[in-house]
Amino acid sequence: MPIQRTVSALFHRFSQLRVLVVGDVMIDAYLWGKSSRLSPEAPVPIVNRLKVEQRLGGAANVALNVQSLGATPLLCSVVGDDQDGAVLLRLLQEQGQTNEGIVLSPERPTTVKQRIISGGQQLLRIDSEVETDLTEFERRALVQRFSYLLKKADVVIFEDYDKGVLSEEVIKELLALAKDAQVPTVVDPKKKNFLSYKGSTLFKPNLKELKEGLKVDFSDANLEAFEAAVHQLQEKMALENVLVTLSERGVFCQSANGEKTYLDAHVRSISDVSGAGDTVVSIAALSLAAGLPLPALAELANLGGGLVCEHVGVVPIDKDQLQHEAQASAVLKNALASFEVKAV
Repeated sequence: MPIQRTVSALFHRFSQLRVLVVGDVMIDAYLWGKSSRLSPEAPVPIVNRLKVEQRLGGAANVALNVQSLGATPLLCSVVGDDQDGAVLLRLLQEQGQTNEGIVLSPERPTTVKQRIISGGQQLLRIDSEVETDLTEFERRALVQRFSYLLKKADVVIFEDYDKGVLSEEVIKELLALAKDAQVPTVVDPKKKNFLSYKGSTLFKPNLKELKEGLKVDFSDANLEAFEAAVHQLQEKMALENVLVTLSERGVFCQSANGEKTYLDAHVRSISDVSGAGDTVVSIAALSLAAGLPLPALAELANLGGGLVCEHVGVVPIDKDQLQHEAQASAVLKNALASFEVKAV
């Protein structure tokens, strides 16, 4: 089958998938203004406010990427029963997403990251958040929502930002539920619980997270040490597949049988790397659920991560743009040569 038809069939398959995204959600808030003088009270700029915007962030941005790719996101998290929590629910509603998996808690605030921007530069960021683990009540409520949504899901994404929703105990419980239901799991880890995702189907750290998580250090150019670290990771955590993003050097993937693939980054005009990881994990999860071979999965995720870096701010992937580039990819053409997209 020609690659154009195979890629079209793959993206059509994406539209039939449902993705359970569990983890830390937040609001990315932006205040744009104009600054032309310093304050007489302190050596800081005075910013005249021109525009304020609130966007879905964290695991909610992963859900936006899943939705942009045509699939159905099922977001599961704990947020504050506060004004910002109400804003987050409104933003989800405006995107046509369900809030069935959102637990409102009076005991923790909704995470908000507010950026003050003038002249195209970020002057200040104010974070409103706590990083404590969930209370027992919050944990039970989250597991209950997760269990309900898991029945509808084709794949699960764990989106960890170290804000407390995904503790070691919660991770272990949710992974066990997904394994019992035979639903594949994809993990976007952070430092605190890095080694807690044992037995996951696809583990996706970046290079910095890999080094910090394993407490190892080596130069980025030392491929022997890098591959040894990936092998150590896979053995230590009984991982089926590993996908490591290498920033401007592309991506690396390794399957359960030890097959290794390096893929170069595509030449881009980079504006902002924010949110690239969210895009990569979203594409990887959908590709995994669709049965895509690991090298093809890595290349498609590699393409998508690069595309969102051409935009300023955290933005979801453009499905049509990604599909167009996928159809022109020589790597995908070779990787998909014997692949047939399975219908539901």
